Amino acid sequence: MKKTLSLILTVIMLFGVAFSFAACIHNNDDTDDTNTQKTSIKLSVLNGTTGFGMAKLMEDDENETSSNDYEFKVETDATNIVSALIAGSIDMAALPTNAAANVYNKTNGQVQVLAINTLGVLYLIEKDDQISSIQDLNGKTIYVPAQNPTFITKHILDSNNINATIDSTTYDTPAALQAAVISGQVELAVLPQPVLTAAMSGAKKANINYNIALDLTEEWNKIPNSEELVQGCIVVRKSFAEANKGAVDAFLTEYENSINYLNQNVTDASALIVKYGIFANATVAENAIPKCNVAFMKGEEMKSAMSAFVAAMYNIAPASIGNSIPEADFYYIP
Repeated sequence: MKKTLSLILTVIMLFGVAFSFAACIHNNDDTDDTNTQKTSIKLSVLNGTTGFGMAKLMEDDENETSSNDYEFKVETDATNIVSALIAGSIDMAALPTNAAANVYNKTNGQVQVLAINTLGVLYLIEKDDQISSIQDLNGKTIYVPAQNPTFITKHILDSNNINATIDSTTYDTPAALQAAVISGQVELAVLPQPVLTAAMSGAKKANINYNIALDLTEEWNKIPNSEELVQGCIVVRKSFAEANKGAVDAFLTEYENSINYLNQNVTDASALIVKYGIFANATVAENAIPKCNVAFMKGEEMKSAMSAFVAAMYNIAPASIGNSIPEADFYYIP
């Protein structure tokens, strides 16, 4: 009888230890889930269109509902972002597409493109009704901001055998050309959205009327064998992507959602754009967003469009992409 009782007590004790051990494991799991650390990501964007798609994600980060912990910075000059990427002081950045290729070459392949965030945003405006087709630009002088707008405009003109003068020195920045349009100093100008909307609105207040003569995205797409015009993208330092693949993939999901929010909730997104310093005027932003072609393109689709674009830029102005076409590792494929 004593042996039987001892055996029963032993079984009860073993069962209790097993139960306690299982409970301990369960409690440890709960603790791990609760204390999961978010990945910290330092991310810079340019003010204007290439930054528009980030506004909702900025709000989510402020509300602590984002998957990662973001430290955002809005810059007015792409060279500041390029310098930060090269120095490794930021992890991701929104940049013009040619600048992204340039950084890749300057860092010997240490930067990758994650996604396209902006398609074509350039439009040619005229003061008088003189341009009805691309052919009407023969013999004309067109004022265009330097860098990407100039390269794109030149490629379109050259592809159509148009003999026109591109002046990218008199007003070499969008802001300078915007001021010239507002004061009616130019007949023909190429400007990106949303600067274009602000310029035309300002000119109209001064009783100077401009109208959109050509959508350069449409003209680009007419060029035989051309891919989509891609003007803005998001890049990541390669070493960061390799060490934080889960966080990078989570960012891509959040960023796509943020861009979708922008395109589906234009008024609310415009308010966020102003709130986070991406653009100064909510009304202008709201009017411009439908013409800004903010988009999300990743993976093989992104690679196809981006590689075609940098090849075109290499033929026009090799220095604009760092004098070399990036290799396949330039593209982050999830």
